[in-house]
Amino acid sequence: MLWLDPKTRKVFLNMKEYTTEFIRNVALVAHGSAGKTMMAEAFLHFSGGTTRLGKIEDGSTVSDYDDEEIRRKISLYTSVVPVEYRNHKINILDAPGYTDFVGEVISALRVADAAFVVVDAVSGLEVGTEIAWRYCSQFNLPRVVVINKMDRDNANFQKALDSVAEFSEIRLIPVQLPWGEKSDFKGVIDLITMKAYGLDNKPVEIPAEYKDAAEEARITLIEAAAEGEDSLLEKYLDSGELTDEELVRGFRKVILSGSFVPVFASAAGNEKGVVRLLDAIVDLLPSPAEVPAVTAQGRNGDEQLQASDAGPLAAYVWKTTADPFVGKQTFFRVYSGMIQADSRLWNPKKEVEERMASLSIMRGKETSPVKVIHAGDIGTVAKLSETATGDTLCDKAHPLTLPVPEYPNALYRVAVFPKTQADSAKISPSLTRLCEEDMTLSWHNEHATGQTILQGMGDQHLDAAIRRAETKLQVHLVTQEPKVPYREGITKKGNAMYRHKKQTGGAGQFGEVHINIEPLPDEDFSLTWDVFGGAVSQSYEPAIRKGIVNVMKEGVIAGYPMNNVHVSVYDGKEHPVDSKPVAFETAAREAFKLAVQDAGPVLFEPIMLVRVTVPDAHMGDVMGDLNTRRGRVMGTETERGQTTVIAQVPLAEMLRYTTQIRSMTAGRGYFSMEFDHYEIVPQHLAAELIAIRQKEIAEKREE
Repeated sequence: MLWLDPKTRKVFLNMKEYTTEFIRNVALVAHGSAGKTMMAEAFLHFSGGTTRLGKIEDGSTVSDYDDEEIRRKISLYTSVVPVEYRNHKINILDAPGYTDFVGEVISALRVADAAFVVVDAVSGLEVGTEIAWRYCSQFNLPRVVVINKMDRDNANFQKALDSVAEFSEIRLIPVQLPWGEKSDFKGVIDLITMKAYGLDNKPVEIPAEYKDAAEEARITLIEAAAEGEDSLLEKYLDSGELTDEELVRGFRKVILSGSFVPVFASAAGNEKGVVRLLDAIVDLLPSPAEVPAVTAQGRNGDEQLQASDAGPLAAYVWKTTADPFVGKQTFFRVYSGMIQADSRLWNPKKEVEERMASLSIMRGKETSPVKVIHAGDIGTVAKLSETATGDTLCDKAHPLTLPVPEYPNALYRVAVFPKTQADSAKISPSLTRLCEEDMTLSWHNEHATGQTILQGMGDQHLDAAIRRAETKLQVHLVTQEPKVPYREGITKKGNAMYRHKKQTGGAGQFGEVHINIEPLPDEDFSLTWDVFGGAVSQSYEPAIRKGIVNVMKEGVIAGYPMNNVHVSVYDGKEHPVDSKPVAFETAAREAFKLAVQDAGPVLFEPIMLVRVTVPDAHMGDVMGDLNTRRGRVMGTETERGQTTVIAQVPLAEMLRYTTQIRSMTAGRGYFSMEFDHYEIVPQHLAAELIAIRQKEIAEKREE
């Protein structure tokens, strides 16, 4: 139910208070366009949460309420959509399907107790489905497969089911059969109740032409359910039958144990099959009290937390957003204990106390102020000062820290610049704010290139972040392809001396420095003072070190930082009157430049460890492409019709690989990438890079 505040004219939810055993937390995950958002919309509409069914085309769905989601017509962020059904509160977490936004999927699964894996009845298994499935396994979540959009042209329930079964390591058991397909899809045949459910979602007798198939499929379902309890197995072996209640009880146990995955059919966008999906959530999926205890880090070591209002308080912050109207919104799940409005909670990571002033439940963008959030439930609070995604809130007297899931490394990066002078001061705090909201975003100032780098999972991901900075944080940014952070280094020993002598009519400057340099593989820089006989006073050592370090920061051959160099100062001369630190700093700087030229200077480039996962049919194309990128294939791994190619590839060749791998594999390929080491750039490429860089430096000096 909704109500309108007569003073503020804001719309609020009016939701009952639900305790732990009556709560379900279910993430909707899938590849893009499989129908998750419309499924959440159908759940709301059928249960009376809305008076009409929203549409993605006109931007009226509860879940996709952000302006950018409405503009793109895809989900970009995980939305919380609580649904009230059969005196239960079902927190639907509608996660994005586009692979660039996998961080949102991970965050949703982190706080869910089960997952609906939604599969398009035409497309079957897709790369987004595979990624979501793997994360469900990583979090040990019981899951349900829903073959959706059964009313589409070319919809094929069995073909879609087989595509998932071939990929899954867990056996899939249909709980429903489709009542027709394509334009003839009338509804679903439920194998538990042995009834058919049409558009009105009311049970009717199974049509005669489907009875034999339904009876055969029900036997398979009963056999799976009988494995849930020894007593049920004995009864089934004796009588060959189970009651509907026993079937549900046994099948629920094998789902929660991860032994089987139930399969349903629907056309949720047209509200066909919706009632039995809601029944499945209540009857077959766990409440927070029934899932395994989570491990938290306490003052004296690990503590096991079961969802109970009586337990020590521990709430995990899984999402934060910047809202121009209400400020910072913090989304959390209470894993143990309960949170009262206006209470003060401790953030052990930031070592600050936060006031939970405006405690509420969110449904899309609508809010419902509440006085208490029970164990297992998901809530929000506005205007916390320090708390960010991944933090834990607890009692100060009983500090607890919940684990943060591992998020993938960045795959795509851009250089960002302020659009105007006014944006310059806001760029750092704005980028920090964006990265606090999204664990797969990160930024840093790249010293080697002088650029500010924003990195994430793909071009759409970063484009959405840039637009969010503009609309939510009022900072305007422009982007360009980033420069590769090359480094300079040496390959052999070198030697040089330089005498700096300057007479200006008054006090002069004099300093002479002799140095040896050599590669230093295990350290960035070291300097030893090997001057004997007092030719140069060691009091000038700091000035000499400063001169050399400054050159290393700027580079010698191409303006990139230099690393892994050992310097030995072994001789020199000083003047009793004219020698001073600035003279030796200058002499050291010039001596070092000369020594580098004598030591085989080279450019080093970052080499990434890349894991590319593709269907077997694309393996040859991918390996050939990696070879053209100067990659070295280190090995392959094959599993369930897919091959993972492991290679070392220069970063310069991977800057736009996210787009290219999708194009090469028709969207079925994906990859991970992390920094591995630096290697020497091939000479023919280095000469070109050095020439380009020297030209840029010269042009900059002229400006």
